Amino acid sequence: MIDAVIREHREHFLDIFRGASEQMELLFSVDVKEVYPTSHCYTLVNKLGLTYDSRLSDEEGVPKTGLLLFILGVIFMKGNRATEEEMWEVLNTMDLYSGTNHMIFGDPGKFITQDLVREKYIICQHVINSDPPHCEFLWGPRAHAEVSKIKLLEFLTKFLHSDPTFFPSHLEEALKTEAERERTIAAPRAGTSANARESSRAPSSRSSHP
Repeated sequence: MIDAVIREHREHFLDIFRGASEQMELLFSVDVKEVYPTSHCYTLVNKLGLTYDSRLSDEEGVPKTGLLLFILGVIFMKGNRATEEEMWEVLNTMDLYSGTNHMIFGDPGKFITQDLVREKYIICQHVINSDPPHCEFLWGPRAHAEVSKIKLLEFLTKFLHSDPTFFPSHLEEALKTEAERERTIAAPRAGTSANARESSRAPSSRSSHP
């Protein structure tokens, strides 16, 4: 990296590397992790733990998890459902337009209405009796299963150079949802522990009654 990119600015390597890592985090939602300190080998790690990897089906091999999180964030910030107009109003500020190929992300319209719908991250729901006909976007089952709203809110506010406390209603919802997720995860574990205790007690009770 130093020889190929930085070259004569070797003394500024740490500052350049830190800045590049921050930009990759915001743009692609990936963390740069050092694998082998002695050889300075690094790898990219999905920041919020999403299982989706757009590089598997994308000719350019560019991770789109950052864009996915922004789209889910728009839906969340708009009350858990966003109209087409609301979605594109936000994405247009990022120079993303439906039907127009972006130099990094390709066609965002196809990504939302086809790729993410197919992957069950997004539900595209037609609005009944709308004139002209249009649809609205909601989180799909895979988004609900994988995405922590509190971590998503932290990601969005970092991009906005803000803080989750500036969005009190969304913060309250995110904390409530996170607590429900933790209870759902903890319930099967509690049942397993109870069954294990019952199993461990069973032999002793039988041995006391020959």
